[in-house]
Amino acid sequence: MGRKLLLLFLLFSMTALSQDNEPKELFSQAIGKNIKKYTRLSQQAYMDEDFERAEFLFDSLINHVVNGSYLDNFKVRKLSGRKKELNDFDKPVFLMTYASWCTPGKGEIPALNEIAESHYKDIDFVVLFWDRKEKVKKVAGEYSRRITVLYVDEMENTHDHIVQTMKHSLGFPTSFFIDKDKRIVDVRRGALHHYNEEYAISFELNYNAFLNGISLLINLDELGDEGLVNKDNP
Repeated sequence: MGRKLLLLFLLFSMTALSQDNEPKELFSQAIGKNIKKYTRLSQQAYMDEDFERAEFLFDSLINHVVNGSYLDNFKVRKLSGRKKELNDFDKPVFLMTYASWCTPGKGEIPALNEIAESHYKDIDFVVLFWDRKEKVKKVAGEYSRRITVLYVDEMENTHDHIVQTMKHSLGFPTSFFIDKDKRIVDVRRGALHHYNEEYAISFELNYNAFLNGISLLINLDELGDEGLVNKDNP
């Protein structure tokens, strides 16, 4: 009986070890297999002004391809010019990719600032601009000190595949919700139809959108893999 229990223990241990050693699919690998088809179909949908289909295609790409992959580690810069790696963040990460020429809704940044002030102890808040340092400095002051503002100058990263993939595959502004192991839990676009809204409406739309995504990361430890957004768990 003792030998059987020992054998079962060894089998379970070896299975668990094998699972731990399985290669993790990176974001760049997962999306690289599907991005050409997605881009072609989504561009056609926008040309046809079929915005409902365009959103369906985006959601399908995220739910079936991106979620569950692991964000590639790559180097970015702080406004001081010092380089930093994404893997330097130890907590779950809210990562918003942006560009200085994008016009945020009136309440978007205040809503994000308020969310960050409430949850910075549990979540690392990062806004990553695809732009030059000079342009990023002009807008960085609008963000809370609880938010880390970073930038990537693509002209300095012409041979960096992940920089090109993240910038050109999903567009921006786009929010990534990433657990502490750098696994992507969900990816969402900014709140829709808010650029011409009044401040109060814009704030509420963005606040609720940010909080909904942040809640995934806060509750992830309790839910385990069930917290991962996918086709069966929208």
